[in-house]
Amino acid sequence: MNTGSNFGIRNLVLCAMTAALGSAGAAAAPPDFTTSFPAGVACDFELGLDGSGANFHMREFFDKNGGRFRQITAGRGYALTFTNIGTGTTFSTRSNGSVQHEAFNADGSSTVTSTGHSILILFPTDVPAGPSTTLYVGRVVFTNDGNSNYVLVDNDGTVTDICAALE
Repeated sequence: MNTGSNFGIRNLVLCAMTAALGSAGAAAAPPDFTTSFPAGVACDFELGLDGSGANFHMREFFDKNGGRFRQITAGRGYALTFTNIGTGTTFSTRSNGSVQHEAFNADGSSTVTSTGHSILILFPTDVPAGPSTTLYVGRVVFTNDGNSNYVLVDNDGTVTDICAALE
């Protein structure tokens, strides 16, 4: 998988949210992936990313009119390897657990609260403006305007700057 201008990969990394699931609540083993981000998008340098071994459960909640208003995903995320393409330096994470709650709004925006081990990739269009790729162990909250523009709202716990670790 190569993202090009597809910013949905951020949700794939963060608790494997873009992986296709069967019915709500079903266990899923999303496909392994390999992708890269051009310099200036996820880090100041070209960033390679490989993910494997995720497995999680998802449950969606609908209102009386059939509108989805909440989604919970829990389980084991991807084992990830980040690579500074220019230097070959790598940073890896094990497949760890996380729980993600996403509340959907009528305008297409949402608020995401993730606990456990989460990766958040912020692009130059986000707040705070990226490029940044960060591992959060604890809790991270962000909003998505529905057009893949994120605003980091809050975080508690341990924070690791993956871009800095790869320089």
